[in-house]
Amino acid sequence: MIAPEQAVLTNPEAASGKGLATGTLGIAGSTIIGLASTAPLFSIAATLGYVVYAVGAQAPIAFIIAFVPMMFTAFAYRELNSALPDCGTVFTWAAKAFGPRTGWFSGWALAVAGIFVMANLADITAIYILHLVGDGSLAGNRVVVVVLGSATIAIMTYVSMRGVELGEKVQTVLLVIQYAAMAAFIVGCLIGYFNGTAPNPTPVSLDWFNPMLASGSGMVQAIMLALFIYWGWDTCLALTEETKDPKKTPGRAALLSTVLLLITYVGITMAVMMYAGVGEEGVGLANPEHADDVFSGLASMAMGPLGWFLIISVAISALSSSQTTILPTARGTFAMGIYKALPARFAKVSEKSQTPTFSTLLMGIISIAYFAGMSLVSNNLMQDSILSIGLAITVFYGIASFACIWYFRDSLFTSRRNFLYRFLFPLLGGVFMAWAFIQSAIDMIDPDYGFSTIGGIGSTFVIGIGSLALGVVAMFLWSLFPESKPYFERETINKDSRILAPE
Repeated sequence: MIAPEQAVLTNPEAASGKGLATGTLGIAGSTIIGLASTAPLFSIAATLGYVVYAVGAQAPIAFIIAFVPMMFTAFAYRELNSALPDCGTVFTWAAKAFGPRTGWFSGWALAVAGIFVMANLADITAIYILHLVGDGSLAGNRVVVVVLGSATIAIMTYVSMRGVELGEKVQTVLLVIQYAAMAAFIVGCLIGYFNGTAPNPTPVSLDWFNPMLASGSGMVQAIMLALFIYWGWDTCLALTEETKDPKKTPGRAALLSTVLLLITYVGITMAVMMYAGVGEEGVGLANPEHADDVFSGLASMAMGPLGWFLIISVAISALSSSQTTILPTARGTFAMGIYKALPARFAKVSEKSQTPTFSTLLMGIISIAYFAGMSLVSNNLMQDSILSIGLAITVFYGIASFACIWYFRDSLFTSRRNFLYRFLFPLLGGVFMAWAFIQSAIDMIDPDYGFSTIGGIGSTFVIGIGSLALGVVAMFLWSLFPESKPYFERETINKDSRILAPE
């Protein structure tokens, strides 16, 4: 295989890059955006109860096990980014490794996941804000929630269009607030544990890290839940062309983000378990009555009059993630426009902000339309679409892992490093993602899964698989247009072509 730096330049525009704000982000800014994209405070608040309900005291080891395949996938991303630093990430890598159709489908899966999760983030942000400013009745009014949630998407879209530098500053502030709230909550839990005021003080035990003490089905369920709250670290790779040293910085930031997330999730899980225990009654973390948000009931107990700070920080976490979710999706479709996998208007960049304009704006508009439409037509269907996100995530993570192996196939066994980082780790990550996809699809097809059914089948399955199948149809229709021929005939991007990125 021809090395990327020796490949023939097939597009004369390659030398000038894509017009993005190159050299803007350093390792700190890139890592902050990677962390913010996962909405760490909101993710753990919304997931911890369900994980504990599934495996009890073995929740910490479930988060650790779920971290492993994400780390393997992060290694694949790092290796591909070092050779192909392109904002299209999995779209670009899959197109070069497997061909245009796999690349196009990967880009579609990334966009589907982004749009679906934007609906969830907008919904959560609006509900938490309304709970804080009112008596809770407004949070039950879907029209009010939709209006406020849509406004948050519009604001974050505007911030994204103003440029990545402003986005970095906004994310830094919002992430500091999140971690300050988590730190205060952890301190409150530990103080309560050690001074005897905790509602159910539970000593730390090595059993918390023994997966064999949980049921097999429960551990699988917990791992699946924990797996997806790590999603989002790859945003920093979508900004690869806007970072300093694009071949190294984004990959390092991705790995650093995943490690920091592991420490965050395991640390806060242990502190809360020490404070509230894992019982199924009262404040116990396995109580199904508050499994969807274990922090709301504990905030005032552990933090006293500062409990409101944790609650508002959960809303800030979701709000923060909504902006960083726009970034990779917009840059993915932007890259598709550059390589003519989508119409040319997707490739437009603002000369002032050096940000993809049409792609970013369209991402915001579609997200608002989807959130408002699904919320007002059937909130149950919207919730099921959110539950189906895992299918799209495992698709593009799995494709990226296998693309790493195939792209570097000629050098996999030339060194110990290549064997580990370009073959073994990506293989393990890819296999796990394939298993996660299949297992999730099997679970979702059950009519009892989720909130509604379509034709006697769980609507989560129908929406998840249907949205991916729609991508195949959209790809076929676009391939009929003359403008798409350079991409599908491998003229704009192929195994040996240079990527359209700055040197």
